[in-house]
Amino acid sequence: MILRQCPLVHPSLSRRPPVQPITWIAPAQRVAFETAGTTAHRLASGSGGWVERLGDDAMISHKNDAALEEMAKGLENWAVEAGWTPARVFTRFLPLKNDERISPALRSGDTSLPLTTVVTEAGIRYGLDFAAGYSHGLFLDQRANRAQLRVWKPKRVLNTFAYTCSFTVVAALQGAETVSVDLSKKSLDRGRQNLALNNLPETKHKFIVEDALDLMPKLERKGERFDVIILDPPTFSRNSNGRLWQVEQHFEDLLNAALEIAMPKCAILLSTNCTKLDPVALERRSRMCAKIKRRAVDYLRIPSLIDFPPGHGASTLWMMVR
Repeated sequence: MILRQCPLVHPSLSRRPPVQPITWIAPAQRVAFETAGTTAHRLASGSGGWVERLGDDAMISHKNDAALEEMAKGLENWAVEAGWTPARVFTRFLPLKNDERISPALRSGDTSLPLTTVVTEAGIRYGLDFAAGYSHGLFLDQRANRAQLRVWKPKRVLNTFAYTCSFTVVAALQGAETVSVDLSKKSLDRGRQNLALNNLPETKHKFIVEDALDLMPKLERKGERFDVIILDPPTFSRNSNGRLWQVEQHFEDLLNAALEIAMPKCAILLSTNCTKLDPVALERRSRMCAKIKRRAVDYLRIPSLIDFPPGHGASTLWMMVR
């Protein structure tokens, strides 16, 4: 694998973000995760990237060569202290532009092993595929939000931008009916596989390949309503018709459509990786939408994950529609 160096930028020192040293979770925390039935979590985070444990494997996501080597050496040292050695180590370059994203590469370990694996989170099984593209199949920073969904035990869940349907699986295990929407049929097929991994039939679950913004008005006209709606869109994308999606510009459109199909006492997850939309901005914008739709709302902020330092992971906020 040829690792590309990030282009050099020369802003003034006052505008440079502070350099974060790489911090590793305590070895005892790995044991705590395993005791809780979780084998997929962060091991380390820093300015140059992060390291994840993914079942028996580890993956280093890095912004440049120097960060890769520092984290690789740190993983070796941490593994000795923690008494856990990954069977394989994958690496993934973090580019500045989405069109430069590439699949993870195997750095060390048995090359004959399949590039698919299964991890657990609170005992729930999820399939990962290191050869499927830039993302392996499970967004680890959503762990607390998935746990919250288990607490609520919803009846009808709409999972937009569903990817491999981790929220769908959690809802299904609580007996909910679900509708999962994504532009990628391959991702939804992986979602079906995740249901099967947990011995869940597809009987009460729909998988729809469509743009969520196009689908939600159709659901509204059919009279469909949901008590949980997941809104975790990409920062930037294009649909099959070439329509541009930018979360900064279209967030309100998405939420307004969701509010039309929200039951009373509906919980709507607002989540984004866009750095310009932190929880404060999400609440401000969503309050405007609620006012337009004449819906009373409250908000729930989930505490930070122990393995995600401040500034790492998506910005998330639960909008509680009364």
